[in-house]
Amino acid sequence: MAVSKAIRRLLHLLNMEEEMHRRELESAQGELTQLESALMAAGQQERRGRQLVNSGVLSEDLPDRLTGLEEAHAGSRLGSFLQQHIEVAILQVNERREEYLAKRLERRQAETLVEAAEAMDKVEVNRKSQQALDEWYLTGRPSEKSDTNREVAENSARHSVDD
Repeated sequence: MAVSKAIRRLLHLLNMEEEMHRRELESAQGELTQLESALMAAGQQERRGRQLVNSGVLSEDLPDRLTGLEEAHAGSRLGSFLQQHIEVAILQVNERREEYLAKRLERRQAETLVEAAEAMDKVEVNRKSQQALDEWYLTGRPSEKSDTNREVAENSARHSVDD
Protein backbone atom coordinates (compact mmCIF):
# COMPACT_ATOMS: atom_id res chain seq x y z
CA MET A 1 0.00 0.00 0.00
CA ALA A 2 1.96 2.96 -1.24
CA VAL A 3 1.12 6.35 0.17
CA SER A 4 -1.14 7.83 -2.45
CA LYS A 5 -0.65 11.23 -3.98
CA ALA A 6 -4.06 12.24 -2.64
CA ILE A 7 -3.01 11.55 0.95
CA ARG A 8 0.25 13.42 0.47
CA ARG A 9 -1.69 16.31 -1.09
CA LEU A 10 -4.11 16.23 1.85
CA LEU A 11 -1.20 16.37 4.28
CA HIS A 12 0.26 19.33 2.38
CA LEU A 13 -3.09 21.15 2.45
CA LEU A 14 -3.49 20.46 6.16
CA ASN A 15 -0.01 21.86 6.78
CA MET A 16 -0.93 25.02 4.89
CA GLU A 17 -4.27 25.36 6.72
CA GLU A 18 -2.59 24.82 10.07
CA GLU A 19 -0.06 27.54 9.24
CA MET A 20 -2.89 29.89 8.22
CA HIS A 21 -4.75 29.24 11.50
CA ARG A 22 -1.53 29.74 13.46
CA ARG A 23 -1.05 33.14 11.81
CA GLU A 24 -4.66 34.08 12.53
CA LEU A 25 -4.17 33.11 16.17
CA GLU A 26 -0.98 35.17 16.40
CA SER A 27 -2.77 38.12 14.79
CA ALA A 28 -5.68 37.90 17.24
CA GLN A 29 -3.23 37.65 20.14
CA GLY A 30 -1.38 40.70 18.82
CA GLU A 31 -4.62 42.68 18.63
CA LEU A 32 -5.48 41.64 22.18
CA THR A 33 -2.05 42.76 23.37
CA GLN A 34 -2.51 46.15 21.67
CA LEU A 35 -5.93 46.59 23.27
CA GLU A 36 -4.53 45.70 26.68
CA SER A 37 -1.71 48.23 26.21
CA ALA A 38 -4.25 50.87 25.19
CA LEU A 39 -6.31 50.02 28.30
CA MET A 40 -3.25 50.56 30.46
CA ALA A 41 -2.65 53.91 28.73
CA ALA A 42 -6.30 54.89 29.34
CA GLY A 43 -5.87 54.01 33.00
CA GLN A 44 -2.77 56.19 33.17
CA GLN A 45 -4.67 59.02 31.48
CA GLU A 46 -7.42 58.69 34.07
CA ARG A 47 -4.88 58.73 36.91
CA ARG A 48 -3.11 61.79 35.44
CA GLY A 49 -6.49 63.54 35.23
CA ARG A 50 -7.24 62.79 38.87
CA GLN A 51 -3.78 64.03 39.86
CA LEU A 52 -4.39 67.21 37.88
CA VAL A 53 -7.73 67.67 39.66
CA ASN A 54 -6.01 67.20 43.03
CA SER A 55 -3.24 69.63 42.20
CA GLY A 56 -5.84 72.12 40.86
CA VAL A 57 -7.79 71.86 44.11
CA LEU A 58 -4.64 72.41 46.16
CA SER A 59 -3.54 75.37 44.05
CA GLU A 60 -7.12 76.61 43.64
CA ASP A 61 -6.64 76.64 39.85
CA LEU A 62 -10.01 76.16 38.16
CA PRO A 63 -8.68 75.44 34.64
CA ASP A 64 -6.42 72.64 35.99
CA ARG A 65 -9.36 71.12 37.85
CA LEU A 66 -11.59 71.27 34.78
CA THR A 67 -8.85 69.88 32.54
CA GLY A 68 -8.17 67.14 35.07
CA LEU A 69 -11.86 66.26 35.33
CA GLU A 70 -12.16 66.05 31.55
CA GLU A 71 -8.99 63.97 31.21
CA ALA A 72 -10.08 61.59 33.99
CA HIS A 73 -13.51 61.27 32.39
CA ALA A 74 -12.01 60.67 28.92
CA GLY A 75 -9.64 58.02 30.34
CA SER A 76 -12.55 56.32 32.08
CA ARG A 77 -14.72 56.30 28.92
CA LEU A 78 -11.85 55.03 26.83
CA GLY A 79 -11.15 52.33 29.42
CA SER A 80 -14.77 51.15 29.35
CA PHE A 81 -14.77 51.11 25.55
CA LEU A 82 -11.49 49.19 25.43
CA GLN A 83 -12.66 46.73 28.07
CA GLN A 84 -15.61 45.78 25.88
CA HIS A 85 -13.31 45.30 22.89
CA ILE A 86 -10.91 43.27 25.00
CA GLU A 87 -13.71 40.89 25.97
CA VAL A 88 -14.56 40.40 22.29
CA ALA A 89 -10.87 39.99 21.44
CA ILE A 90 -10.46 37.34 24.16
CA LEU A 91 -13.36 35.40 22.65
CA GLN A 92 -11.75 35.68 19.21
CA VAL A 93 -8.38 34.52 20.53
CA ASN A 94 -10.02 31.51 22.18
CA GLU A 95 -11.93 30.72 18.98
CA ARG A 96 -8.77 31.03 16.86
CA ARG A 97 -6.86 28.85 19.32
CA GLU A 98 -9.52 26.12 19.11
CA GLU A 99 -9.48 26.28 15.30
CA TYR A 100 -5.69 26.08 15.27
CA LEU A 101 -5.60 23.14 17.66
CA ALA A 102 -8.28 21.31 15.67
CA LYS A 103 -6.35 21.84 12.44
CA ARG A 104 -3.13 20.72 14.11
CA LEU A 105 -4.90 17.56 15.27
CA GLU A 106 -6.12 16.89 11.73
CA ARG A 107 -2.61 17.34 10.36
CA ARG A 108 -1.12 15.04 12.95
CA GLN A 109 -3.71 12.38 12.16
CA ALA A 110 -2.85 12.64 8.46
CA GLU A 111 0.87 12.42 9.32
CA THR A 112 0.18 9.30 11.36
CA LEU A 113 -1.69 7.82 8.41
CA VAL A 114 1.22 8.59 6.07
CA GLU A 115 3.77 7.21 8.53
CA ALA A 116 1.73 4.03 8.99
CA ALA A 117 1.46 3.56 5.23
CA GLU A 118 5.19 4.15 4.83
CA ALA A 119 5.92 1.64 7.59
CA MET A 120 3.65 -0.90 5.90
CA ASP A 121 5.44 -0.26 2.60
CA LYS A 122 8.78 -0.80 4.29
CA VAL A 123 7.59 -4.07 5.85
CA GLU A 124 6.27 -5.21 2.46
CA VAL A 125 9.57 -4.37 0.73
CA ASN A 126 11.50 -6.22 3.43
CA ARG A 127 9.15 -9.21 3.14
CA LYS A 128 9.53 -9.37 -0.65
CA SER A 129 13.28 -9.02 -0.35
CA GLN A 130 13.42 -11.84 2.19
CA GLN A 131 11.13 -13.96 0.01
CA ALA A 132 13.42 -13.41 -2.99
CA LEU A 133 16.44 -14.42 -0.91
CA ASP A 134 14.63 -17.51 0.35
CA GLU A 135 13.68 -18.54 -3.17
CA TRP A 136 17.23 -17.98 -4.34
CA TYR A 137 18.60 -20.24 -1.61
CA LEU A 138 15.88 -22.87 -2.15
CA THR A 139 16.54 -23.15 -5.86
CA GLY A 140 20.27 -23.19 -5.20
CA ARG A 141 22.76 -20.60 -6.08
CA PRO A 142 23.55 -20.59 -9.80
CA SER A 143 27.27 -21.29 -9.34
CA GLU A 144 26.61 -24.17 -6.95
CA LYS A 145 23.89 -25.56 -9.21
CA SER A 146 26.22 -25.67 -12.22
CA ASP A 147 28.92 -27.28 -10.04
CA THR A 148 26.41 -29.85 -8.82
CA ASN A 149 25.21 -30.57 -12.38
CA ARG A 150 28.81 -30.98 -13.54
CA GLU A 151 29.59 -33.40 -10.69
CA VAL A 152 26.44 -35.42 -11.41
CA ALA A 153 27.36 -35.59 -15.08
CA GLU A 154 30.95 -36.62 -14.25
CA ASN A 155 29.75 -39.27 -11.80
CA SER A 156 27.29 -40.59 -14.36
CA ALA A 157 30.05 -40.72 -16.95
CA ARG A 158 32.39 -42.58 -14.57
CA HIS A 159 29.71 -45.06 -13.62
CA SER A 160 28.82 -45.73 -17.22
CA VAL A 161 32.51 -46.30 -18.11
CA ASP A 162 33.04 -48.59 -15.15
CA ASP A 163 30.06 -50.73 -16.13
